[in-house]
Amino acid sequence: MTDLKLLALDKDDLTIVSAHMQDAVFKLADVEYTARNGIFTLKANRFVWEENQRKKRGFERRRAALSIKRVRAVRSVGIDREDREKVLSLLAVAFRQTGEGPEGVIELTCAAGATIALDVECIEVQLADVGGAWETKAKPDHSLA
Repeated sequence: MTDLKLLALDKDDLTIVSAHMQDAVFKLADVEYTARNGIFTLKANRFVWEENQRKKRGFERRRAALSIKRVRAVRSVGIDREDREKVLSLLAVAFRQTGEGPEGVIELTCAAGATIALDVECIEVQLADVGGAWETKAKPDHSLA
């Protein structure tokens, strides 16, 4: 499989990025926000859903970087920012428009009620595989029962 490289400039594009980042795991140590440049970066081990739909054998994860530009502020709920080694599981990336222009909030919803909210001027998100792939036996399970 070739490395994934995606660019999101609107809500529809962001939905595709969200699907590829569903069940990605990351540590707070792998999150960086540079206020001066307005860039938020999250490095994660993403579950490769697109490949696993074709495979009969094991599952795969890849190292990926999610970069969100034009960020004005970052907030979090349900996250202990002092625990840099805590592993979080990303469930979805969504956009909520706050005005009549392109500005809004990009929300990174994680398991256990944790959320990272980014106030943005507009949607400008990049997702790219940045490292190797490895096999995993564990497939994320979202049963509702």
